[in-house]
Amino acid sequence: MRRRLFLAGALATVLAAGTACGGGGGDGAADGASAEKLTIYTARDKKVSTFVVDQFTAKYPEYKGKVEILNLGAQEILERVRAEKANPQADVWWGGTQQGLTAGATEDLLAAWQPTFAAKMDAQYKDSEGRWFGEILLPEVIMYNNKALTPEQAPKDWDDLLKPEWKDKILIRDVAASGTMRSIYASMIVRQSADGSNPQPGYDWLKKLDANTGAYAANPADLYLKLSRQQGLLSAWNLQDILLQANQSNMPFGFVMPTSGAPVLVDGLAAVKGGNTTGAQKFVEFLFDDKLRADLAKDYYQIPAVDIAQKPEWLAQLNLKPLDVDWDVIGKNETEWINHWNSQIKNKG
Repeated sequence: MRRRLFLAGALATVLAAGTACGGGGGDGAADGASAEKLTIYTARDKKVSTFVVDQFTAKYPEYKGKVEILNLGAQEILERVRAEKANPQADVWWGGTQQGLTAGATEDLLAAWQPTFAAKMDAQYKDSEGRWFGEILLPEVIMYNNKALTPEQAPKDWDDLLKPEWKDKILIRDVAASGTMRSIYASMIVRQSADGSNPQPGYDWLKKLDANTGAYAANPADLYLKLSRQQGLLSAWNLQDILLQANQSNMPFGFVMPTSGAPVLVDGLAAVKGGNTTGAQKFVEFLFDDKLRADLAKDYYQIPAVDIAQKPEWLAQLNLKPLDVDWDVIGKNETEWINHWNSQIKNKG
């Protein structure tokens, strides 16, 4: 009996040692027990996040069943990571505006490191200390229901949204929780005051937009549903999600590239400080895999922050006209401006 117990114990020790030696094999070695759970807070569309995680776990099967995705607005992610600073619950922040990620870096919420792709990235698309990296560029455009409006009938520029004919026909994703909407609204203020020193003309512009806004949608799904049902005909939103909804969900959505220009966000990601560093870094590196980025550009309408060799037709033909805005000015003033909008302008136009 004692000999059998000894042999069983020795066998368990050998098996445990074999598991421990598995490591985080980049080729997806059979070491499922060694991979820690990976929690990702993302503002990406669910179609994108599901596709990417499926590709990630195919390459790294040790993470199969161990990746947890929580879909939130970009601003909601910042607030959640900020609230959890003493006890981080997320490992990756995936999908955040440049100004939101910069705030997270300044507040010591993000881990500093240098991934292999960083050297290929333009300095304007990454944090100088390696705390966040731009993944995609997001043009913000005018969105419309193309079953109700023809391209000729749709507004051609931002100021057209203020015309009396669009009274109660505009739908807006609730601004405060959305990194996209915060950026669009802050850009409208900067259009009136380039250095941000006098936001009042921008506030006046936003008040006129509020007067034409029939409803504020609680989240993107609510926005898409209301717009598709013609509870409103127009919105302002990011180009990628418009194309995704139109081409993959058959939503009746078209877009207008504003004649004065579209604010172009740097949308990025980061490893959360105090999280699962190994898993987070592996996931971030994976997102910059050349084939994955080409697939995401072709099938999910992403504009990569690091250029790809072969652009899909839609991207090659995109007549992108960036709006000249100073994102540093927006980063410094966005919170104050959006708080003012939320308390003094929303539903008061």
